[in-house]
This record gives sequence, structure tokens and C-alpha cells, in this order.
Amino acid sequence: MRIGQSLLLASRQMLAMTPQLQQAIKLLQFSHLELAAFIQQELDKNPLLQETTPDEGVRGEAEAPVVAAPPPADAAETIAAVAPALEEADDRWTREHADRGGDIASTVRPRDDLPEALDFVAERPRSLAVYVLEQIDLLFADATDKRIALKLAESLDEAGYCRLPAADVAEAMAVDIAVVERVSARLRTIEPAGLFARTLAECLAAQLAERNRLDPAMQVLLDNLDLVAAGEIGPLRRRCGVDDEDMREMLAELRTLDPRPGLAFDFELIQPVAPDLYLTAAKDADTGEEGWHIELNTDALPKVLVDRNYHATLMKGARAKPDRDFVAERFQSANWLVKTLEQRATTILKVAREIVKQQDGFFRHGVSALKPLVLRDIAIATELHESTVSRVTSNKYIATPRGIFELKYFFTSALPSRSPGAAAGAMVSSEAVRSRIRLLIGAESALQPLSDDRLVEMLKGEGIEIARRTVAKYREALRIPSSAERRRLGRVNVGRGPSPVAPSIVRPAVIAAQGLAGAGD
Repeated sequence: MRIGQSLLLASRQMLAMTPQLQQAIKLLQFSHLELAAFIQQELDKNPLLQETTPDEGVRGEAEAPVVAAPPPADAAETIAAVAPALEEADDRWTREHADRGGDIASTVRPRDDLPEALDFVAERPRSLAVYVLEQIDLLFADATDKRIALKLAESLDEAGYCRLPAADVAEAMAVDIAVVERVSARLRTIEPAGLFARTLAECLAAQLAERNRLDPAMQVLLDNLDLVAAGEIGPLRRRCGVDDEDMREMLAELRTLDPRPGLAFDFELIQPVAPDLYLTAAKDADTGEEGWHIELNTDALPKVLVDRNYHATLMKGARAKPDRDFVAERFQSANWLVKTLEQRATTILKVAREIVKQQDGFFRHGVSALKPLVLRDIAIATELHESTVSRVTSNKYIATPRGIFELKYFFTSALPSRSPGAAAGAMVSSEAVRSRIRLLIGAESALQPLSDDRLVEMLKGEGIEIARRTVAKYREALRIPSSAERRRLGRVNVGRGPSPVAPSIVRPAVIAAQGLAGAGD
């Protein structure tokens, strides 16, 4: 055997991560917002790309989801906008009636239906800012007071609170702090009661004062809202100096108050996330069986095409070789982008169809019928790689008759099931188990909440094999307190025994004070 160096020629196949392939992978995992931003960048730097309107043939107007238009922020602006059209219609009707020999004096009267239309427009909710500005104009005649009031109104948050310190306003407006306090006190007389309050207790006190219910005991209750939230009713009752019955009445009165009076004017339409796919029920024309129809949301993305006419014009005018190379490179990049976008759409539809096929029970019967599913199951069925399926399902949403869900939602782990009639080795989705835990806890008694051990027994009675630590993990993921915490919130130790007082009596107020998003249970 001889050892030495030699040169050998051999051919082999290997996958090279070309720039085009890297771009295709990147586009596949983009959300529609990221993809729209990327396409806009390409449109800015590539003159051969042309943006067109979405293809109406793919999704017709009749199938588009109905979204209510948000009402105008100011009714006065709406009336001003429609007034010219109404006046023109009245004038045209007047001229036509006069040409037919009618009484001109009678034609200039407003039509009978016109006041009703304007009343309907005027009754639409106004924004908080517009309402406050109108009230300031009515309350203040002095220019200095009005300027101070406008300064305070600038700091008004959406809940109706004015947390700007009076000392800062006095320094900024170069006035005495007593003037600011006087203007602030007058602003707090604006209805609804509680607007321009500086604290939660002040907001609730204004509403109680309007009802003539702000007695010393109720004032002590407002000064100790932390004890109410903690369920320490015994010490609170002693501080207020009232008996058990009076304490119940005071808590019931507190429940009826509004901790966020400014939200009565907030009429913004909550826009859900824009879905990438639409799922609608469809019936097979041949068999008559109920099925599903999936289509892309073409309205969420700009549609781009290659401008071949402009490419031909540029190639004719390009004399130098660098110019021709630049046009050719831009043309190739534009073609590749259009091809990649088409491939992305095809892959998303392919994966979504298989997910809908696998989770057909969920769309028909709800979360209880959700099946265990992993990326590998979809990858095998679609003949794609698991990483590709993961990229497709990330940040992609589908609008279904049951709501809008991320495609990742349909992938859940499995738990063993021994329900009657279930096949050997049957499994149940962990998401279905979480939903069942939520329903069981929601139906429990406020005085006798279900412990984790009891939940395990009830789930095993339904054929779901689950450990106690798994139940605790699912409960914490659902942000549900423990049974001891739920028992403390569900009962109040007043007098001789427990009295069922709902924990939502003051939780809206306390949550609002903490600045959280929710204002109640």
C-alpha cells in the first residue's frame, strides 16, 4: 500500500443556502405586517415592481367580514359634513316642486323626516375630550380660569382622572395654587360624577355625594379600600363603627359605583388582529356534505407584479454594460420576489387545510373536541419539514366561525384518556383539559371552591388521567387563584359566621386604582 497525495474529481449534491433561499425562508415566517413592510421596502428600491389592487376574484365583496364603522368623534362635525348634501337635496326638491306650480313658501319648510335623521346623528356618543371642552366653555367665563381648566383637561386620562399635581399647574400657568384648586373643584362638578378626580377614593366619594350617601362611615370605608380589597371586613367594620347589616349595605352601595366614569364616552371600535386566513362553512355541491372553505386574506397584503413593459423600455435605453447588468439584476430580483410570495401563499394554504382537516371536531363542537396535534403530524401529511411547518404557523392567524386563532393554538400536547367507549391508547388534548378545568372552577360554589385534588378526582371520573401537579400548572396558566385564595375572596367573616359577599364588590375599584387593564371580574 502506497501513501501519497492525489487529486480526485467527484460530483455530489448538497443544499446551498443561496440568498434567494434565505429570502424565501425569511418571508415564510413573516407575519402579514412584517411582510407588508418588507414589500414596501422592495417597492421603494426596485423600479420594476408595481403595486396593484388585490384580486377581487379571490375574495369577493359579498364574502368580506362585516365590520361596523366607528361612530364619529364629534356629532357637530358629522352634522356639518352632511348639511351641504341635505341642503342641496332640499333646494333641488324645491325647484322641481316650484316648476310644477307648487307653493314656494311651503317648499322651504324642513321635511318631516329631517329632524329625525339629525337627532339620530346627534345622539351618537361623543368623545370625552369634546364633551369636556363643551363643559369648560359653559362653566368658565374668565380667561385665566379657562386656561387653567384647559391645562387640567390636557392631563385627563381615558378613565376620567386628572392626576396632574396642582403645584405643577400653578407653576406652569404662573398663578396661585389656590386658584388652581378652585378651578379643579369646579371641574369636578361636571357630570358624570367622578370626572377630574385625582384618586379612586375621590372619584367614588363624588358619586356618593351626588346620591347624598357620603356620611362619615362611608368616608372611612373609602379611606380604607385596601382593607376591602384584602377581605379584612372585621377590622374595617370596627373602623367604620357600624354593625354587620350596615356593612353589607355599604359594600352593596360601593358595588354600584363606577370607578372609571370617563369610559362612558370612550366609543372606540376594538379591532381584532387582522387574520391571514378565512375559514367558512361550505357544502359540497355533489355530495351535499358540510365542509370548510379556506382562503387567504388578500386585503391584508399589497399585491405586486413585475412591470415587464418598463423592463423592456429600460433595456432598450441602457447603453453601458453596468446599466444593463443593474436592470437585469433588478428584473431577476423582482421575478424571484413574486415567485416567493406565490410559494408562500401556497404553503400556508397547504398547512392550514391539513390543520383544519385534523381539527375538524374543534370547528364543529368546540374546544372539548380539540385533538392532540404536533408539528410532525402536519409535516408528514403535507410532506414538508417540521421547521417549515413551524415557520408557517408562527404569527399566522385564521378567522373561523368560533373566533380568530393563531395557527399555533391547534398544536397541543396529549394526555391519556380512559373515558367509556374510548379506544385503547386514546388521548385527549391538554387545551381541552384546561378548558374543562376552567368550566369546573367557574361552576363551583363560592363558599366551597374545588381543590386541586378534587379537580383530579372529577377529571378522572370523566376518564382523563392527570396528576395533581399538572392540574396546578394548568390552573396557574389560566391565572386562577388557589382554592384557599378563592375561598377567601368568596366569603366574608362577618359576625358569627360566613356571609357570601361577592369579591367583585370593590375589585373593579381596586384594579382601576392599580392601573390595570381590566376593571372587574
